[in-house]
Amino acid sequence: MRLTFLGATHEVTGSCFLLEACGKRLLIDCGMEQGQDIYENAELPVKPSDIEMVLLTHAHMDHSGKLPLLYKNGFQGQVFATASTADLCEIMLRDSAHIQMFEAEWKNRKGKRAGREAVEPLYDMEDAVGVLACFVRCQYGEEIRIAEGIRIRFIDAGHLLGSSSIEVWIQEDGIEKKIVFSGDIGNLNQPLIRDPQYPTAADYVVMESTYGDRSHETPTDYAVALAEVIQRTFDRGGNVVIPSFAVGRTQEMLYFIRRIKEEGLVRNHDGFEVWVDSPLAIEATNIFRQHMWSDFDDEAIALIERGVNPIGFAGLKTSVTSEDSRAINENMHPKVILSASGMCDAGRIKHHLKHNLWRKESTILFVGYQAHGTLGRALIEGAKNVKLFGEEIEVHAEICRLPGISGHADNQGLMRWIRSFQTRPQKVFVVHGEDTVCELFASRLQEELGYDAYAPYSGTVYDLAKDAFVTKPDGVRIKKAGQITAASAKVARVYAKLVAAGQRLVGVIRKNEGGANRDLERFTREIHALCDKWER
Repeated sequence: MRLTFLGATHEVTGSCFLLEACGKRLLIDCGMEQGQDIYENAELPVKPSDIEMVLLTHAHMDHSGKLPLLYKNGFQGQVFATASTADLCEIMLRDSAHIQMFEAEWKNRKGKRAGREAVEPLYDMEDAVGVLACFVRCQYGEEIRIAEGIRIRFIDAGHLLGSSSIEVWIQEDGIEKKIVFSGDIGNLNQPLIRDPQYPTAADYVVMESTYGDRSHETPTDYAVALAEVIQRTFDRGGNVVIPSFAVGRTQEMLYFIRRIKEEGLVRNHDGFEVWVDSPLAIEATNIFRQHMWSDFDDEAIALIERGVNPIGFAGLKTSVTSEDSRAINENMHPKVILSASGMCDAGRIKHHLKHNLWRKESTILFVGYQAHGTLGRALIEGAKNVKLFGEEIEVHAEICRLPGISGHADNQGLMRWIRSFQTRPQKVFVVHGEDTVCELFASRLQEELGYDAYAPYSGTVYDLAKDAFVTKPDGVRIKKAGQITAASAKVARVYAKLVAAGQRLVGVIRKNEGGANRDLERFTREIHALCDKWER
């Protein structure tokens, strides 16, 4: 009865955990690493052909993206997931295989001229199609016996269509343990999908901590805030270009724009066009429509019962071919353009940026996280010139962002989720967060709730029956030029704790809005006294 931590340890992506029990070997998630890698990941300690089952929390690539590689290397087992997750993986894993093949072909064209050896794609379409045939579709709340002594149940995590936390019961040699894998925990009051369900009992919890050190900013009314951006841009005669993730964020934007049109929140531009320019986003939107009745929240269901499509409206247009995409910018009439990728590093969005960044009339509106080193992050941070397709483009468009919309729970939401357990777990493993965030959130669970919490590094093995570590390695940093020293890394972690404490204070202040004046005055004096002490 062992749990091995392989990915998403002191890092945000690459979720993967190996569970060995009752003579079976299971993976929980098999995700791809995205963005900057900090630590080396341990290799899967068994052959892929020895893995009998995969339990998949949701379709995002950092949780599902290496499933075709697992299949390529010999996996022939079952992949248990919700029906919506299975349907989204149908398009996302095929799309990923296409990208892998395209990039390998491009590298080989360049490499051949330089005399380099040919490279193979990480996996191809045959591998993606092969693993998709392994999927077993499950229903939320259904308890399933997947092997002698092992039962599972998917509960709605409220993060993405079909996303789940997974409860696992194990009974072996007279010992019974329950493990909860949180997956990615969703935010409250998101459009379309339900709020996360909260598990109430577990012996062990494997919990994400993506936003464990911060609170989300939230506009008072997202549709109104979006309408204001569209209004001032259209009044100038420009386009609103929204870099948007194809699965999840695009459908949320359509939900808000439908309301904007229905309530007439944008004036004097009746019937304005909205383009979705991403084949993957178009396919994902169709899957959202197919699962409206089963997976949408009460507010969206109420619209459907009125005969209203929550993510459809007059003026919505889609672009599939490259020719369709190019034609969007030939028409100078003001319009909204939703296109991937969400961080502007690839895909058709780069063409729309080329045609709109130089126009002072247009707006580039960011509605999602922009990672360090991406074009989107550079634009938000004030880049005056960018290079697109070998051409220097001056940035004259309005660059803005709408904060608040997030598929992840913030630190308060994470604490609300873990507080739902009615009995104290034996141990909470904190994963799926940046290096310092994992440590910070584990410390918070210890200090505030008295939990036995630990942020494992890749390669950590825990014996669930004995409640003891088998191996407890330190993280091995990937060596890079200019790598920080251990001492400076420790200083950074201590300072990050201070920053997290400050962000928590801001959250406490917000929660006290509307409190008694006397209490607020006293709170203010205490904060000023603390600041005076440390400013000396």
